[in-house]
Amino acid sequence: MKAFVTVAELESISGAAIELNHLQSNMTAKIKKIESYYNQELFIRNSKGVKLTRYGEKLYHQFKKILFLWEETENKMKKNEEKIRIGTMISGGGMQFSSALNKLFETYPDLSINLKTGSTEYIEEQVLLGNIDIAYTIGSLNNKQINYKKVGLEEMVIIGNAIESNMNFDAYVSGKNILVLSDRCLYLSILNSIFTGLNIKYGEIIEVGELETLVQFAMMGMGISLVPKRIAKRYKINNYLEVPSSYRYIDFYLITRLSHELPLEKQFIELNNSLINNI
Repeated sequence: MKAFVTVAELESISGAAIELNHLQSNMTAKIKKIESYYNQELFIRNSKGVKLTRYGEKLYHQFKKILFLWEETENKMKKNEEKIRIGTMISGGGMQFSSALNKLFETYPDLSINLKTGSTEYIEEQVLLGNIDIAYTIGSLNNKQINYKKVGLEEMVIIGNAIESNMNFDAYVSGKNILVLSDRCLYLSILNSIFTGLNIKYGEIIEVGELETLVQFAMMGMGISLVPKRIAKRYKINNYLEVPSSYRYIDFYLITRLSHELPLEKQFIELNNSLINNI
């Protein structure tokens, strides 16, 4: 089941073999065995990899349920410590996975949660120190001791006072102060890249430290800030400035230590992914 699910998610038999530390020939044999058992073609093979057939999709969802129940059983029977240590960006807080945690609480009423927020640099540092087990970050520092799994994209926008539709980007941002949560914020380095690339000068860099205050200061006209579009929507900001296309999207990652085993955390990740995909 793990072999089948991993091949389906990676859309690659060779990629799944690497992920599960199997020989590719063994992985292929496992898939053929399952197809033979159900007497159905479950994958369509092509030059780029594999895709699930209609019957393969049905089996994938069933296997996911079974594997989730098995991992839940293992956690309960082995009496693993019911604790999750999560990290995320200050701009995200716990909103992107609060629903998953609520569902996990239904199964584990005594679940203990430790949440740390900070810059990408800080979060990766805490993961490496063992203070966080899993984290969601925007962008990465490409640390070789960290496992990065891309789980989405963040669309970035500029917020500030008196932004109107069809406003010229260069003219609006030129000379304005930059509002950031901290000087270690990844968004600041992105803004630096934008301004350098467009040969635009900006004013002072103002560290705010709190997201709500940053938004308030931006809307008061104290400066501009780069934020994910979802944050602008959360604060009901309808007038924002679109970032130049080459800087507009940032990868969103799930990160863990390379050597870290994920018992209870695996259930949290699966729950969170399924809830996000159903939004």
